[in-house]
Amino acid sequence: MKKLFLMGRSEAGKTSLIQALKGEELHYVKTQYTNTEDDTIDSPGEYAESKRFSVGLACFSFEADVIAIVQAADEPFNLFSPCTRSFILRPVIGIITKTDSPYANIPMVRLWLENAGCDRIFLVNNVTREGIRELMEYLEEDLPRISVEEAKYKQDLGYNEWDELPEELKYPGERLPG
Repeated sequence: MKKLFLMGRSEAGKTSLIQALKGEELHYVKTQYTNTEDDTIDSPGEYAESKRFSVGLACFSFEADVIAIVQAADEPFNLFSPCTRSFILRPVIGIITKTDSPYANIPMVRLWLENAGCDRIFLVNNVTREGIRELMEYLEEDLPRISVEEAKYKQDLGYNEWDELPEELKYPGERLPG
């Protein structure tokens, strides 16, 4: 299972999402410090809300396989700039929580996450568990395993190491069929 790093505003539903992913009963817990579990990293919302602490998010991202920007569907504003992913060398996904809120504006929050550079966006409801299975399936997918040389080659071409190369491009050490 991919190790998931969650970042987002306070009360976006990060800790509740972890509880839902683990099948636990939801109970409020204020995240006071960065919690690293076996397969998740949960950060306090204050890290995303303050420029002084946001560098910590970049540091913790190196410990994860995938980064999730978590935003509630009823967020009144966006914390994440366009191209947020530019400083993160991991796949970035978006997770929209609180999809049942009467104040939800899912198209707006989706646009914010797309602009931030999220590769995929998941809609979840931590209470009803709607969307949790789809997210779990994504997290259970195997990560591609490549050598350092292959990663450097992809990066030289402007790709991330987890991106598939177009068919016409082959790694120089790879043998062509036939």
